[in-house]
Amino acid sequence: MQQRTWPEVAVVLPGTGSDADFAARAFRPALMQVGVTTMAVEPDPRAVVDSYRDAMDRAAREHGRILVGGVSIGAAVALAWASENPESVGGVMAALPAWTGSPHDAPAAASATFTASQLRAHGLAAVTAEMTASSPPWLADELARSWRRQWPDLPSALEEAAAYHAPDPATLAGIRLPVGIAAAVDDAVHPLTVAKEWAATLPNADLTELALQDIGEDPGVLGQACVAALTRIG
Repeated sequence: MQQRTWPEVAVVLPGTGSDADFAARAFRPALMQVGVTTMAVEPDPRAVVDSYRDAMDRAAREHGRILVGGVSIGAAVALAWASENPESVGGVMAALPAWTGSPHDAPAAASATFTASQLRAHGLAAVTAEMTASSPPWLADELARSWRRQWPDLPSALEEAAAYHAPDPATLAGIRLPVGIAAAVDDAVHPLTVAKEWAATLPNADLTELALQDIGEDPGVLGQACVAALTRIG
């Protein structure tokens, strides 16, 4: 197996309703260990996907070949951008992919749509309180912070994410770049079956499995899992 040559910079993208703070803690520790500088993108809740793509465009212009990656929709946007700009990408880190192709029937898309409707109907404080009561403490803390940051545009951001068309099987099959995937075995919102489909369809991918509790104890396990998968690819 060839030893991997890492780009100098990685651009990492948060998941739906999340923020750069979480993305940085998820990826930076593992990337530091292989000498890569992490640029975590703060989403524009009025134009989430465009803000992600613009950040990757700028980084590629400034730094040449980059790593790209993200969590959930961030992983999908990073992989889609990589498929369109393969000459600018040294690898992709896909943590907790949520769906393939159309978001129809995807649990993550349904959750985002429902949350957006509740926010529009009842406001941030009430919906945050309900989310906190029904979520693991670590997740409640993360979302309470990032939701406040994106309010009052949060419902629009959630609806945009829920409508996003991720790379479909034909697109996945055409991506020759190395892709390290991380998935939780017990995550109903980001099903392991999706990650396995990506790993099986992408020509040059590897998958690391972990548990949701691991992420709660240390978000950095997501980056470690992706970097470990990329290292196995070589």
